[in-house]
Amino acid sequence: MKSLAGHVALVTGSGQGVGRGIAVALAERGADVAVVGRTLAKLEDSCAELAGLGVTARPYEFDVTDHDGIPGLVDRVVGDLGRLDVLVNNAYVGAYGPLLGMSRDDFERGFRSGPFAAFEFMKAAHPHLVAQGGGSIVNLVTSAMVRWDPTTYGAYAAAKTALRSLTRTVAVEWGPDNIRVNSIAPHALSPGLAGWAERNPEEAEAFVASIPLRRIGDPVADIGRAVAALVSPELQYLSGATIPLDGAQAFFG
Repeated sequence: MKSLAGHVALVTGSGQGVGRGIAVALAERGADVAVVGRTLAKLEDSCAELAGLGVTARPYEFDVTDHDGIPGLVDRVVGDLGRLDVLVNNAYVGAYGPLLGMSRDDFERGFRSGPFAAFEFMKAAHPHLVAQGGGSIVNLVTSAMVRWDPTTYGAYAAAKTALRSLTRTVAVEWGPDNIRVNSIAPHALSPGLAGWAERNPEEAEAFVASIPLRRIGDPVADIGRAVAALVSPELQYLSGATIPLDGAQAFFG
């Protein structure tokens, strides 16, 4: 099903992991993709995979904490690919650990790459989405926001909670422009999580056991394809929601 044929998506942090999985799933549905991230070699590798699915994919080497550069990047994507219909704010670089041992810079890093960057990307995307008669934005948050024990996840959860709140506000304010905005809270077997599991097999086993479906999600099959469905016309009335993609582990209430 090529429900996104003729559409263009911009996905941040799509050189690997969840972002790449989302880009692949969007390409499976026919979308052309702007692949944004910090490491050109990874971006080019992603683009080669997407091109194999029959779509146009272009790499954009960019650090999302360069907030002043975001409007120019979005304009360049539209100039290169002709339009913009879907924005996925996936990129995140933050700190983990007990709050007493965390510096202000480390605490703020997740906000700079998370809600602050998403805010700039969404504002920059707005006129281009309006020009197409509407569009869809997906922001990645986390079940750590409602984790039963937030120890060591405080900075991460705080940044993502801000992004979740921002998502809801943008959905309401931009609804009249036919722009849908949702957030997802995924568990996926990213390179970072896979490395942690290898180093900490007992903790990883306990983590998987805490997921009712008893597995960690696949970046394409479980996360990417859910996002592709979310931004497709079939779900055109869904906006302002936070969707857990975590095998029923978290309780959002």
